[in-house]
Amino acid sequence: MTDLGGPGDHRVRRPGDDPESVASQITDAVDSLTALWSAAAQEASLRLSLHQLRALRTVQAAPGLNLTALADGLDIGLPTASRLCDRLGAAGLLERVPHPDTRREVQLWLTPHGQHVLCDVAARRAQALTAALSAMRPAERAALRRGLQGFLTARNTLPPDAGRPENP
Repeated sequence: MTDLGGPGDHRVRRPGDDPESVASQITDAVDSLTALWSAAAQEASLRLSLHQLRALRTVQAAPGLNLTALADGLDIGLPTASRLCDRLGAAGLLERVPHPDTRREVQLWLTPHGQHVLCDVAARRAQALTAALSAMRPAERAALRRGLQGFLTARNTLPPDAGRPENP
């Protein structure tokens, strides 16, 4: 196993280095990061739930997507997605526009205000993350970066359903 202390620093696996222990530590870190991001989002110009933020970010990533695609992307039911869009529309963050070719389909678009709110949230999250990273030693930040790069590389080589529990 490669120790994150430096490139090519191969050492014997220490207690707590097994995948299950590391997964538990990462879970704690992700929970902490989620709390940090949630707090930063709550300080933004408009308070939105994490569910609403996910919906806005999904539309931002795929402008013009339809309600079914949004529901699928958020893994929620169509009626729930519709009510969510109703609330975001009432807040002036999202608009529903009839599809130019299909009268029955509606496209979802962020409003300029919705774009502004997402930029505000992103800036606050980046600021909070930068503050946390600034409290780390440079070697710790470098190790974290290398570890995250290794994780992403490993994850991208696995099949999409790897690690999911099998359905009985």
